[in-house]
Amino acid sequence: MTVLAASDLRLDAGPLDYALLAIYFVIVLGIGYLARRSVSTSLDFFLSGRSLPAWVTGLAFISANLGALELLGMAANGAQYGIPTVHYYWIGAIPAMVFLGLVMMPFYYGSKVRSVPEFLRRRFGKGAHLVNAISFACAQVLIAGVNLYALALLLNLMLGWPIPLSIVIAALVVLAYTTLGGLSAAIYNEVLQFFVIVAALLPVTIIGLIKVGGWSGLVEKITASPGGGEQLSAWPATDLTGIGDATTSVIGLVFGLGFVLSFGYWTTNFAEVQRAMSAKSMSAAMRTPIIGAYPKALIPAIVIIPGMIAAVAVPQVAALKAGHGEAGLEFNHALPLLIRDLLPNGVLGVAITGLLASFMAGVAANVSSFNTVFTYDLWQDYVVRDKPDEYYLRVGRWATAAGVLVAIGTAFIASGYGNIMDYIQALFSFFNAPLFATFILGMFWKRMTPAAGWSGLVAGTLGAVAVFVLNKAGVLSLPGQGASFLGAGVAFVLDIAVSVAVSLVTRPRPEAELVGFVYGLTPKEQRTHSTHGEDAGWYRSPYLLAGGVLALTLVLNIIFG
Repeated sequence: MTVLAASDLRLDAGPLDYALLAIYFVIVLGIGYLARRSVSTSLDFFLSGRSLPAWVTGLAFISANLGALELLGMAANGAQYGIPTVHYYWIGAIPAMVFLGLVMMPFYYGSKVRSVPEFLRRRFGKGAHLVNAISFACAQVLIAGVNLYALALLLNLMLGWPIPLSIVIAALVVLAYTTLGGLSAAIYNEVLQFFVIVAALLPVTIIGLIKVGGWSGLVEKITASPGGGEQLSAWPATDLTGIGDATTSVIGLVFGLGFVLSFGYWTTNFAEVQRAMSAKSMSAAMRTPIIGAYPKALIPAIVIIPGMIAAVAVPQVAALKAGHGEAGLEFNHALPLLIRDLLPNGVLGVAITGLLASFMAGVAANVSSFNTVFTYDLWQDYVVRDKPDEYYLRVGRWATAAGVLVAIGTAFIASGYGNIMDYIQALFSFFNAPLFATFILGMFWKRMTPAAGWSGLVAGTLGAVAVFVLNKAGVLSLPGQGASFLGAGVAFVLDIAVSVAVSLVTRPRPEAELVGFVYGLTPKEQRTHSTHGEDAGWYRSPYLLAGGVLALTLVLNIIFG
């Protein structure tokens, strides 16, 4: 077997490409400096003073998700599995984003909580609050490490920069603008990064399609490759799930990914919800994830399709897919290899900048949510209470630095995965699936007790970890993301079962204390959005926007199903 040389992925970047990179870094830091002027309180630093318009928070909402998972991970999945990867978008994202906007945001925004763990504290008390705050903080530094490692790997392979140096440079840039301007700096940079990412990946997709003879040429080449027929149809996706039976594979996708993992991530992950919480009104908060759902539905065209093109147009990826690739080659290399083969100087600089932007957006989202939860939900509630607001603003800036430093360390954990989607989905099954179970049961069942809140979370997390360990030990032997889908399902069911059992033998809170936190006890007007002033106009209706994106998603599923 031949061995992949580092020079095989090296890009011939010229002065123009490096100039574009330098300009981008200057702009990013400049935004951080300008945003610093608007930070005078901790609410400004952590939630932008709840003053941002819906279009800004909507684009930031989706850009915060465009990290290493989205680009390298989804392109890798596109190369390895083909069209079934769209399930991470059309089944595993859009419905949950709409649910977040229409059902969850009125409770989050209406209760004026500053974080998702704080919502849990007000619903269940300190037990569930502490468990979730600690688990969320751990999850964010682990996921930030994924983005940092992916960025370092990219710079090492494509430009020859040492991995440790690349990690430190990227971390310092994110640290600088996030510490200066807080969430506002992160959000405005995420809006910029969204357009940079699209500008980077669109040429790759177009030039790649031209190279393989258009869409029909791509279909023809994939059909002729091993297992190509299944990779051109979204269902039943047995290769993606690792489940051989078609019916069971579909059930795993719909329940494990489409319900538990998806709703668990999009409705309870504070790294995303924080963007909506920074909106200037209830209606803007509700529209934030729904506005973000429109580009989310279309992003597969510039992420998954390049991965599919790489699988037939890049000989090294094609060989890997056929089972005889070079030692050291991974599907994570599909997008960098395609960029290497397709783009000339100048355009190459835009592509590199776009990839940098995506990883930095992901790290910034993780770090900005980490510093909020650490400061408000851990430090202020359990370590140092009743200090002036300026004190917690300083703690938030120190927490930002600490989060980045820890993420540098966790970046090397991600290095053990050839497809980082496997790692990310495992983390989601640990942290997000049980949290969603607790949220959904507690929001719609007033009898759920404080003791059930924390015990269900612990049981669900342990269940998902047990599935992961058993699969690693070879007891389950589920390839791909099948173990994560199963782990998420186990976590959800176990959380619900333990929560119900514990609730039946412990005392619930008085109903008067649950108004605004339980659906049936909250007045209708508190669960709907304002129709006055900035939010007036039929075209601003969250329900109309939600109907439009669900219809778009249905059409796309029919076309590619």
